[in-house]
Amino acid sequence: MIKSKARITAIGSYVPKRRLTNDDLEKMVETNDQWIVQRTGIKERSVANEDEFTSDISYKAVKNLMERYDKSVDDVDMIIVCTLTPDFKTPSVASYIQAKLGIRNTGAMDLNVACAGFTYGLYVANGLITSGLNKKVLVIGAETLSKVTDYTDRTTCILFGDGGGAVLVEYDEKQPSFISSHLGSEGEKGNSLYSTNLSNTMNGKNLIGNGNIVQNGREVYKWAVTTVPKGIQSVMKNTSIELENVDWFVPHSANLRMIESICEKSGFPIERTLYSLVNYGNTSAASIPLSLDKAVREGKIENGNKILLYGFGGGLAQAGLLIEWTI
Repeated sequence: MIKSKARITAIGSYVPKRRLTNDDLEKMVETNDQWIVQRTGIKERSVANEDEFTSDISYKAVKNLMERYDKSVDDVDMIIVCTLTPDFKTPSVASYIQAKLGIRNTGAMDLNVACAGFTYGLYVANGLITSGLNKKVLVIGAETLSKVTDYTDRTTCILFGDGGGAVLVEYDEKQPSFISSHLGSEGEKGNSLYSTNLSNTMNGKNLIGNGNIVQNGREVYKWAVTTVPKGIQSVMKNTSIELENVDWFVPHSANLRMIESICEKSGFPIERTLYSLVNYGNTSAASIPLSLDKAVREGKIENGNKILLYGFGGGLAQAGLLIEWTI
């Protein structure tokens, strides 16, 4: 990885006020709290109102960032929104956010890598700033997965929630955040986790669904618990830092049993692993920034901490980043 010239300088988050508990789901499908917790670790999740969309969540996450860190975004020159649930096919959520924030001279683009979206977004932001193309980038991971969830399917409706997180990435040659990375994708397995759009076939197979999320949980689980530990090894090979000297591991908050297995296979202690799924569910591209900001608010993350971020999911795509926290 080329020596970074980019630093994460602020973070913010937002989740809708409406809660959907496991007890609530018990009234909707054949399930119960014990069954859900035992298999996923999830207790509840946030759900957007009917008139609340990904752009609303993104905007509130950025406003939270601005208020907490006294940051201006007037001079942001690129907005990257990582999401699989945009308000519209076009315009992008990023363009909508540009308008809401009143930023005049900025690029704006959405990035859809599903659950790996936020780590991909950070990777792109680092590349843009390190190359000299941009100086100040907003990276937002936000989802309204409740709008593409089939609440008659107990295998998926117990998982997903809504929320968003945002970080500001700025030019800083002296104290950069980004240390090492690893990216990958196995598109031939994409039909294990998808949401249909214009096409209903993939890799020669007919798909089911009408735009809702469809998942082969068993196949995704098998892929994640074998692929992510290898990816972690690749991230660490690109740096002189040993895994035992990493302070925090922040994987995509898909399923607590999956995270436990990844930690066991990677040799990283679950006690130093951050996740947001217990109260927020699986929020796809939002799960990692929500986990980070939760830990920041709780005082767990300190300046100088080495943090390993790892997003994985739909694609099937993955992206790992080793960063130093210097906000």
